[in-house]
Amino acid sequence: MEILESLNFLNSWNIAELEVGKHFYWKIGSIQLHGQVFLSSWFVIAVLLILSIAATRNIQTVPTGIQNFMEYVLDFIRSLTRDQIGEKEYRPWVPFVGTLFLFIFVSNWSGALIPWKVIEIPDSELAAPTNDINTTVALALLTSLAYFYAGISKKGLGYFADYLQPTPIMAPFRVLEDFTKPLSLSFRLFGNILADELVVAVLVLLVPLFVPLPLMILGLFLSAIQALIFATLAASYIGEALEGHGEEEH
Repeated sequence: MEILESLNFLNSWNIAELEVGKHFYWKIGSIQLHGQVFLSSWFVIAVLLILSIAATRNIQTVPTGIQNFMEYVLDFIRSLTRDQIGEKEYRPWVPFVGTLFLFIFVSNWSGALIPWKVIEIPDSELAAPTNDINTTVALALLTSLAYFYAGISKKGLGYFADYLQPTPIMAPFRVLEDFTKPLSLSFRLFGNILADELVVAVLVLLVPLFVPLPLMILGLFLSAIQALIFATLAASYIGEALEGHGEEEH
């Protein structure tokens, strides 16, 4: 009875309208695309482009303002990539790791700061791009491809010989491990962002003013940490693929 009464109370506040998995589709022939993910992703990309253009429009020898901020961000990304991949080989991977970090960071913060659900679209509602499992899995697959590319670029097809060690029986498990490591990151990122948005949405409905504010601040902090974890581990996986070759060379 208590459970039924609680559900009736939540329904009276229209919390039951917070649905997971309902999508606005764009149909291109027989292909269905998640329209709301594209819309919010384009917003994030636009924010990053505007910041980049503003920072490089009038470059000064002594940086100030937005240029100074963006140079600090670049130095942070370089340091992160160098620490995980190594001094000799990190430079080509700075753009990839930096793109992962900035896209996830801005996506996560957009979910915490922008009232996406206020914007109405047919059959769905907008949310942060990382609120959708398709986005996070796509980022994980890109990380896997980068991991394999790093190894193959160093060793050629001989990179796959490492999968036969210490016995060929382990080869399928080694390949599976290389895909599941970044995929686990994608599920963690998706779960944390979705849970944060749902908790804040429910509390805003129940206690509209005071309680959600500390949780929103905590959500911003956790969102930044999630972006840092994803980018750091992606760089670490790439470093592992390159390190294996380096050990054989010595």
